[in-house]
Amino acid sequence: MPAGTWRDGKQGRTAGSGNKDRGANHRYGGNSGDQADDALNSAERLRRLKRLSMIARLMDTAVGIPGTRLRFGADSVFGLIPIVGDAGGALVGLYMVNEARRMGVPPEKLVRMLGNIAADAVVGAVPVAGDIFDVFFKSHRRNLDVVLDHFGLDQQDLRRPR
Repeated sequence: MPAGTWRDGKQGRTAGSGNKDRGANHRYGGNSGDQADDALNSAERLRRLKRLSMIARLMDTAVGIPGTRLRFGADSVFGLIPIVGDAGGALVGLYMVNEARRMGVPPEKLVRMLGNIAADAVVGAVPVAGDIFDVFFKSHRRNLDVVLDHFGLDQQDLRRPR
């Protein structure tokens, strides 16, 4: 198959053309120039971002302490279980990094996301101090912000009905 040709034979952008959604376009066999494909990719990206937002909320800010502005999530609770809890939180974080990679987030931002996960896992593994750290260092929320920033969105954009 010639360069720039998709599975269905349509001509499209080549892999080096800078198309952020080229993985999604290739998977659906469409031409990235078609408006219908762009709308599909935009809807798919929004669906994935909303899912990542829900995961970040569950892991970092699901429960609020009444009378305070303090919120924590499953990552803080799992962190109370030595070694296994922090590893579980890191695995969820790696899932988020993989989704970001699949959506076309550049490598330097993926490395930053991995650094957030590593800091959360390493410091979180320290007994007592790590558990307190987990409540305040919200790595999943930080990683979601990196992804949203890449696409020029914020949390409010994910809450709007489309």
